[in-house]
Amino acid sequence: MNERQLQQLEMTRDYVERLRHEHPLRDLFWECTLRCNMACRHCGSDCLKESLVPDMPFADFVPVLDEVAEHCNPAEVMVQTVGGEPLVRPDLMDCGRAIRERGFMWGFVTNGLILDRSVARELAQAGVTSIALDVDGMREEHNWLRNSTVSFDAAMRAIEAVQTIPDLTWDVITCVNGRNLPRLNEIKQLLIEAGVKHWRCFTIDPMGRAAHDKSLLLTDEQFRDVLNFIVATRCEGKIDISYACDGYLGAYEGLVRDYFFYCQAGLTVASVRANGDISGCLSIRSDYSQGNIYRDSFWDVWENRFEQYRDREWMKRGACQDCEAFRYCQGDGMHLRDGNGDLMMTCHYKQLKNIKL
Repeated sequence: MNERQLQQLEMTRDYVERLRHEHPLRDLFWECTLRCNMACRHCGSDCLKESLVPDMPFADFVPVLDEVAEHCNPAEVMVQTVGGEPLVRPDLMDCGRAIRERGFMWGFVTNGLILDRSVARELAQAGVTSIALDVDGMREEHNWLRNSTVSFDAAMRAIEAVQTIPDLTWDVITCVNGRNLPRLNEIKQLLIEAGVKHWRCFTIDPMGRAAHDKSLLLTDEQFRDVLNFIVATRCEGKIDISYACDGYLGAYEGLVRDYFFYCQAGLTVASVRANGDISGCLSIRSDYSQGNIYRDSFWDVWENRFEQYRDREWMKRGACQDCEAFRYCQGDGMHLRDGNGDLMMTCHYKQLKNIKL
């Protein structure tokens, strides 16, 4: 790690200290459904076509929006309707329109299976501002991961469709695994030719369905290869690519993302789960929910009950206790912790340290 990176890490650390005190809400995730029209091998939520948890009525979520609007400028808050697959919710357009009418930005992540030009027109009329689409490889690898023979063609059709929505911010997400890793250059060319400008690469954590399928996880060497590919692609400048917000990356900080790592959960990000639980990020275990909108004021919870998210010293235990990187990673992403607070999943910094050059 060079001197410039160290200076940037220190600046980021100071910035995070300010966020802990100010915690300006910038992203509000609403788990509007746990239903999905697919059954992907790597799903962290383990969503089903018919969920045991019913969709939350939009009317139940409205008081949260009203509370936030009382304390924030809605134009500075992105409300993300997530799932499951948001587009299986029949009133999604009405929800989005109502979110926009209250002055918020509105976005969502979709597998693209039913997103065609007709749906894109409805989304444009409802005022969508941001969409993220999933493309997880060339046809064979994508369909394998998505457990579908038609998903790849649908995803490419969705890419074409979203480009018809005026003033839309959109990108493509790729979950890198052992099967699609050798074809990243082909995927890159495919996306460039399809008109994709922004591309995010994720790696898969052992949670949800992926917890039972080790073939989805990368070796330490493969993980380094992904980061090296991102660095090289960023240098080419043909497509804006970045690594996910997943964790602290040591010497790769500042090289694979436009910012230096910090876990934003509870600092600028809050979530409302399908059952009403209030959390920092939907990737984090429900053990860290801080309240429930059916019995608590969302804003009171956001202001006063997020200490676990804002003071991360409790994370300095186990593998993190004597780690030299703790000053900057602050225990890594909270989604990597189990119910007892122990680091139960991948530490990317440790992965990179394990590689013998």
